[in-house]
Amino acid sequence: MDGLSSLALTQAFRLEWGRVVAYLIRMTGDWDLAEECAQEAVARAAERWPRDGIPANPGAWLTTTARNHALNVLRRSATEAAKLPELATMAAQSRAGEIDPFPDERLRLIFTCCHPALPLEGRVALTLRTLAGLTTPEIARAFLVSETAMAQRIVRTKRKIRAAGIPYRVPPAHLLAERIGGVLGVLYLLFTEGYAATSGPHPLRQDLCAEAIHLARMVARLMPDEPEILGLLSLLLLQHSRCAARIDEAGDLVALSDQDRSRWDAAAIAEGLALLDTAAAHGCPGPYQLQAAIAACHALAPDAAATDWPRIATLYARLIDLNPTPVVRLNHAVAVAMADGPAAGLELLDLLADSPQLATYHLLAATRADFLRRLDHRAEAAAAYRQALTHARTDAERRYLARRLAETVDQAAERPVI
Repeated sequence: MDGLSSLALTQAFRLEWGRVVAYLIRMTGDWDLAEECAQEAVARAAERWPRDGIPANPGAWLTTTARNHALNVLRRSATEAAKLPELATMAAQSRAGEIDPFPDERLRLIFTCCHPALPLEGRVALTLRTLAGLTTPEIARAFLVSETAMAQRIVRTKRKIRAAGIPYRVPPAHLLAERIGGVLGVLYLLFTEGYAATSGPHPLRQDLCAEAIHLARMVARLMPDEPEILGLLSLLLLQHSRCAARIDEAGDLVALSDQDRSRWDAAAIAEGLALLDTAAAHGCPGPYQLQAAIAACHALAPDAAATDWPRIATLYARLIDLNPTPVVRLNHAVAVAMADGPAAGLELLDLLADSPQLATYHLLAATRADFLRRLDHRAEAAAAYRQALTHARTDAERRYLARRLAETVDQAAERPVI
């Protein structure tokens, strides 16, 4: 496959996967078949686009090809009588081979996956698989669990949807509140996978970030008075405002303290801060509002030295009360180290040393290495950087850690012998 066709297919997959799968699920009612047909469409594109040329509308091409494959499968199945009339209706909606799915199709997918009858972790995992096209290993890394456990979780969730007859729809207004926690969790993890990819050559996937923000806006329109939705949208915008400064021209990660803040998106920051103020006016701060408030501390600081680290540490302590996960505790340790010194942060980090969820999480070792380096314990810092390198997930992360390791080793070598 030539480079141009490969790039076009990669972009189409990232932008259109969720739309295609959501459309096929509504059309067929079969989650596995929807994914199978979407994958078949991608495989056919890889074969035909280099030969026939890239279509004018790659997303419509994938949707039409996947729909036609589903039609062929259903014609050979026992469900033909039930499904073909609906397929015929949808085919009639097509013009010149293009499909125009309902604009809220992905929203239906999210709310179906987040039905309260499903376990919370299963809801989030299944939506990331079907909406974003993330692989099972990618989702497993996001949840800090094994690939086998994640695969089983996704399969069980699909079976539950079939067994319970859960309808594929956005629920009526009076049922929205009971699903909002899972929906927000999906959008947050979708954005996180884009903002800090768990695998692959590129540490940043702008398409996933934009998709999460778009869907968060749609949910906010459904429930405009829900403060945690506003908090999440605020958080995503404030985080996304830094994207242009997070990667340098060589594709390497730039630490927050080293970023050119003039490249931060001022409009996104202003919108995020306004949304946070609106959410805070409700007087019931939740986890996403607290995280948005932390992001706001960074956004409001004119430079790294002016960052209000004591306030960030306080906000993380409040977040631990609501969401006491190992990753939140790790971030709290970083904030304390910035506010009170690396020794204070190292004490908190020691409490996480035996956490099974962080056993292969590269940022735990990388954070320890940074604290030790700042305490001038160079040999121990170098060992921690080497450990972090063994668990790093992307090329950009490995390059960043390798630079830190080299700097630490060089500085240790320059120390005078007394």
